[in-house]
Amino acid sequence: MVDELRGAAGAESAAPGSALNDRAQRLLTALIEAYIRDGQPVGSRTLTRESGLQLSSATVRNVMADLEEYGFVSSPHTSAGRVPTDKGYRFFVDTLLKLRPTGSVDQGVLNVLERRFGANADDPRALISSASQLLSSFTQLAGVVTIPRPSHAALTQIEFLGLTENRVLAILVVNGREVQNRVLQLERSFAPEELRRAANFLNEQFRGRELADVRAQLLAQLQETRADMNQLMLDAISMAQQMFGQRADGEVPTDVVIAGETNLMGFAELSNVEKLKRLFDAFNEKRDILHLLDQCVTADRVQIFIGHESGYQILDDLLVVTAPYTVDNEIVGVLGVIGPTRMAYERVIPIVDLTARLLGSALNQGR
Repeated sequence: MVDELRGAAGAESAAPGSALNDRAQRLLTALIEAYIRDGQPVGSRTLTRESGLQLSSATVRNVMADLEEYGFVSSPHTSAGRVPTDKGYRFFVDTLLKLRPTGSVDQGVLNVLERRFGANADDPRALISSASQLLSSFTQLAGVVTIPRPSHAALTQIEFLGLTENRVLAILVVNGREVQNRVLQLERSFAPEELRRAANFLNEQFRGRELADVRAQLLAQLQETRADMNQLMLDAISMAQQMFGQRADGEVPTDVVIAGETNLMGFAELSNVEKLKRLFDAFNEKRDILHLLDQCVTADRVQIFIGHESGYQILDDLLVVTAPYTVDNEIVGVLGVIGPTRMAYERVIPIVDLTARLLGSALNQGR
C-alpha cells in the first residue's frame, strides 16, 4: 500500500542519492522535517538534536557541504542554516519518506469524507464541490478537482462574453445542463455583435453533435482553403479551436473546481504580492492548472510535482499532489492539492489518495 502511494511525476532520479550513506540520509531527513515544521533554515545544532546522531558540529557541517554539492540543500544568504531544494525534496519523497497507508488516515477525516460524500451521492456536481472544499479544509492548501469526463458529451449551446485585454469568456453548455467556462486569449478585441454572430454560427453548425466530433470537424475546416471562408467563419472557428483545446486524442479538456486559494496567503514563502497575484490569475483562468491535471488522467496512482517539475513557471515554487478517481473502473477525473513545497508530505499524500478513492466510490453509488 505504501509503495502504491508513492508517485514521482516527471522527475529525474537523484543520481548522487544512491551514494548517500545512512548518516547523510538521516541528516537530510532531519533537515527536511525540521524545515517543513518550522519554515526556518536549519543549523548544525538543530540537526544533531533532531537526527539523534552523536556527531560533532564539524562532522555535520561536512555532511551538509556534501549535500549542498549534490544539490539537495542550499544556504540562504541571510543564515548559516540550510534549506531543502526541489531536488532534495524529490529524493526525500522517493527514498526517505515513510508514508502511512490510507487506512491510517485520521478517523475524523475519514468520517467527514464518508458523511459528506454519502449525503451528495446523487448529485455529481455537489460531490465534486465537496471534494475540493474538503481537500482544502483538511490540508489547509488549495484543493482542486476536475469535473468528470462524461461518456456522452453533446454540445447544447455556445456563448461568448467579451472581457478586457483581448480576452473572451466562452460559456459551453453540454448535455443540456452541464455548464463549462473557459477564458480565451485572442489576437484582437471583438465587439459584442461579432461575438454574438460567431456564437450563432457555431451553434447552427454544431448543436447536438458530440464534442469529439465537433473538434474533428473544426480541424477539417481549418485545413480547408482559408480563401473560401469569410471573416465570420474564420473568427468563429479560431475561437472554437481554442475552446476545445489541442488534445491529440480528440477529447475535450474538462473544467476544474478550486477551493481554498486564500490558504496559500498564510505561507511566508508565498507572501510576495506580485507572485500571489500571478498565482491567483492562474487559478482564475485555470488553463495551466487544467493542462497539468490533464497529464495525470492516465496515471493510476498519486503523482507529485515538486517545483519546476510541473513545467509551468507559475508553479515553480509550489507542490502539486494529484490522484485520479474512477467510475466503473475507468478514470474520469483527477483531484489534488496545490501548496508550497514545504508541505507535510506524509499526511497530505494519503489524504489525497483516500479522497480520490472515496469520491470514485460515491460517484459509482450515485449512478
